[in-house]
Amino acid sequence: MTLTLQFLGVGSSQAVELGSSGAVLEREGEPLLLIDCGPETLTRYLDRYGRVPQAIYVTHTHFDHVGGFERLFTKVYFDAALRGRVRVFTHAALVPLLQTRVADYPNVLAEGGANFWDAFQLTPVTRGFWLQDLWFDTFPVRHHAPETAFALALRGSFVWTGDTRPVPEMLTRYAAAGELVAHDCGLVGNPSHTGIDDIEREYPAELRTRLVLYHYGSAADGAALAARGYRIARAGERIVLHAAAVPSRAVETSLRAV
Repeated sequence: MTLTLQFLGVGSSQAVELGSSGAVLEREGEPLLLIDCGPETLTRYLDRYGRVPQAIYVTHTHFDHVGGFERLFTKVYFDAALRGRVRVFTHAALVPLLQTRVADYPNVLAEGGANFWDAFQLTPVTRGFWLQDLWFDTFPVRHHAPETAFALALRGSFVWTGDTRPVPEMLTRYAAAGELVAHDCGLVGNPSHTGIDDIEREYPAELRTRLVLYHYGSAADGAALAARGYRIARAGERIVLHAAAVPSRAVETSLRAV
C-alpha cells in the first residue's frame, strides 16, 4: 500500500499566497482524506483532483481551515449522487463550534427546505476513526483554548499537528514509530502557534529530523527555516510516507474494551 501526503497549502492565515494550510492523504495515488477545508484549500483540491473530496478531517474551526465549507455545500447539495455522502470527521468537542461557524445561518438555501448537514455525513469522534480499514488517531493540541484543536495521526506513517504550540508529550506517544510529523511552525512563536525557537527547545534532535514545517508566514520565512536546516513543506509538494502500522478491527475492539 502506497501512501502519500499531498500539501495543498502551507501558509499562515495571513500568507494567502502560500495557500490555506491543508493536505490530502492519498492511497495508491488517489485522494483518501482531505485535512481541513479552508477557502484556498478547497480551490486547490478542486484544481488538482477535478472533483470534491469524499472525506474531510477538520482540525479546528478557524476560517482559514473551514472557510471552504459553504462553497462545498452548494457543490454537494445540488448533486444527487453526492448529497449526504461526503464524510466529515471532527472531534466531538468541535461539533458545536463547527455548527456555529459554518452551519447555523438561517435558511442555508433562500428557498428553505434544506439543512446544512443534509449535504454531508458528519461523524463526531473522540479517540479516532476508521476510514477504509485505516485507523486514524486524534488527540488534543494547544491552540488558543483547551479542547478547540485536534491533531491527526496514522500510526507508523504520519502526524499532522494542525495549528498548535509544541506538544512534546503527545508526540512522545503518537510519533514514537518513525512517523513523519507535519508541524505548525513560523520564525517566531506566539501564544497560539509554534516558533522555531520552541521547536529547538521542546523537541529532541531525533524527532526534529522527522519534522516537516508548514503554516509559516511568507516564502521568505520558509526560506529562513530551511536555511536553519529544517525541512519545510511547499504547496504542491507530495511526500511518500511509510506504510501505516494498521491495527486490525479485532485489535481495535480489544483496545476499546481495556
